[in-house]
Amino acid sequence: MPIARKRLVEQAILALAPDIPVKDLASVASHALHTEAFRRAVPETAAWLSLVSYVRHNFTQYDAMLNDGYDREAARHFCLEPTNVCLRGWGARRLVSDAPDDDAPQDGNA
Repeated sequence: MPIARKRLVEQAILALAPDIPVKDLASVASHALHTEAFRRAVPETAAWLSLVSYVRHNFTQYDAMLNDGYDREAARHFCLEPTNVCLRGWGARRLVSDAPDDDAPQDGNA
């Protein structure tokens, strides 16, 4: 993986969430760099999709809801506010909405 791309992705993440903790920055960047669907995406897009996915899976009940039988759309809806609370805590100005495909990755794995 080119170091220049890694740097661009990390800069994009920091532009989106300037107060993100270092350990979370590293995890989001790694996801953006190693997820097949994001490899050819512009750094800003890969950063946003990875950031939202990371928050949803690590700071909300999204996975538990899926395990309980919720479909992805319903689980995303119910995790919307906790996702945005985390993003706000990291200084994000852009938030997730209920708009279709606002944060859906192209491979459907978030």
